[in-house]
Amino acid sequence: MPIDTEAARRLPLDPITVQVERGRLRFFASATGQTDPVYTDLDAAKQAGHPDLPVPPTFFFSLELEAPDPFGYLAALDVDLRRVLHGEQSFTYHRPAHAGDTLTLQPRMVDIYSKKGGALEFLVKQTDITCGGQLVAEAQSVIVVRNPEVSQ
Repeated sequence: MPIDTEAARRLPLDPITVQVERGRLRFFASATGQTDPVYTDLDAAKQAGHPDLPVPPTFFFSLELEAPDPFGYLAALDVDLRRVLHGEQSFTYHRPAHAGDTLTLQPRMVDIYSKKGGALEFLVKQTDITCGGQLVAEAQSVIVVRNPEVSQ
């Protein structure tokens, strides 16, 4: 069933506030193959000029999963999760974030479009990540929804 693009654009997405924990940063760095000790060793981070362990690349994506129902917006749009694919994600970094920071993530739908006559729909969500009111990063994710009932 095609997504109601106007409803998607108007859909309110709640902010998420998360405190960045040192242990979680170490775990994420290890899980994603970060070999630079600045991401796991506090002394190395401080020697590199950081006040604490810095947030590794792509970590912000995992923070959105902290929401009570991280994919609730898809259910609100009547999207069948069995037809969802991860399309892509990208990040624009404005300043570093570190262990101990309290970050606020504010997601919003920024684009909805289709291809192949509606057989594929693309939901583009942008999340602004701030710390103390200052923009830290922007995360963008694209979800692809397959509509096999649409003939091409």
